[in-house]
Amino acid sequence: MKRPNILFLMTDQQTLRAMSAYGNPHLNTPNLDALAAGGIRFERSYCAVPVCGPSRSCLLTGRTAHETGVLFNNIRVNPEIPNLGELFRAGGYHTAYAGKWHLAQAGSSMTPPDWRGFDFLPVENVEKIRHGADIDAPVADAAVRFLENAPRAPWLLVASFVNPHDICGWSRHNPAEHPNAASYPPLPPNFERDPGEPEFIQDARARTYYGNENNWTVDWTETQWRCYLNAYYRFAEDVDVQIGRVLDALRRSGLERETLVLFTSDHGEGVAAHRLIVKLMLYEEQTKVPLVLRYPGRIPAGTCDATHLASGVDVLPTLCDYAGIQVPAAVSGVSLRSVIEDPEKPGRTYVAAELEPDTEDASKKGRMVRSARYKYAAFSYGARPEQLFDLEADPGETRNLATAPQARAALAEHRALLGEWCRRTGDTFEVPAG
Repeated sequence: MKRPNILFLMTDQQTLRAMSAYGNPHLNTPNLDALAAGGIRFERSYCAVPVCGPSRSCLLTGRTAHETGVLFNNIRVNPEIPNLGELFRAGGYHTAYAGKWHLAQAGSSMTPPDWRGFDFLPVENVEKIRHGADIDAPVADAAVRFLENAPRAPWLLVASFVNPHDICGWSRHNPAEHPNAASYPPLPPNFERDPGEPEFIQDARARTYYGNENNWTVDWTETQWRCYLNAYYRFAEDVDVQIGRVLDALRRSGLERETLVLFTSDHGEGVAAHRLIVKLMLYEEQTKVPLVLRYPGRIPAGTCDATHLASGVDVLPTLCDYAGIQVPAAVSGVSLRSVIEDPEKPGRTYVAAELEPDTEDASKKGRMVRSARYKYAAFSYGARPEQLFDLEADPGETRNLATAPQARAALAEHRALLGEWCRRTGDTFEVPAG
């Protein structure tokens, strides 16, 4: 069977519900919605790390961040680990990349030496790569040019956009109470923070470097929080427009039916849950991301998978599976193809995520396990170092059951799951023993 072309679309900092196809009435993302309508979207999709560079290292290698060596932003992936481009190029694909890379010592470098395995697509405004308002349209331009002059199949094209990440800069400037704020999105049901949250999280809120954005919100009024939500959703709509241009170019190329399109984001956004913005937390809003795949004639259109768990480390093995490319044995992720083609298959028992939130103290670590029903988080120090949430009864994560007598069995089960994941992936994190 003919191998598909691959179009891998990625945004930055787009939480799962920042896409109207996932049931959010406060924004409109028609292009991503149309993509989802033509294929499958996963409701239980999690990033591997809720921060840019580490998560991207996982997406592009199928390995965990402690395996890739990218625990913080601006670090290169261990060169002994092949990335998506190298695997596909070795498998006979033409491979190209446009947009944000974020896996280089110089930050969001766009220079060709940092792009192992990919041809560098020239993008205008590369010096403004941190801002989606400046770079996302040129990234779309580069992707469109590639598709208009597509090389002989098969090919892999990654188009990596910045928005809705611009919310970081927007939040820095104490937002004014806009006169139209009454029409802005309401605060979420889990807006208030838990006064008994882990000390680890309390410290992270107050940090003044690397992910210090939550300091900016201390004096925000509820109206300002609503202004923030409105701005974030508008940035998500902006990047949807640019993605639409790329999808239109694919359609015009005549290659749409021969191309597998995958869309996801590197991590989520706080969206005011627990009075948090941006990332570097293990709550649902920061760790859940959209995941959509479309392959006409091979993936049923209009499918919503609300059962199977998916992780960012699953992207590489899934794309390799569809392309007939051998997956390295050491990959931590699993292909989602089997559960896409047979929804009755059980799939993963759990997914995990990791967090190193402090560039000045690498001993500070967090880990997360999400099973079919529960979410467990453990932290490396401090009072109240565990969280356990029953996501069926408490999807907003407002009632920590880690010390609840009725949840002892579930707590022990999830400690064991995290311990198994640590052993399997070579993670040295010490799981609380109780």
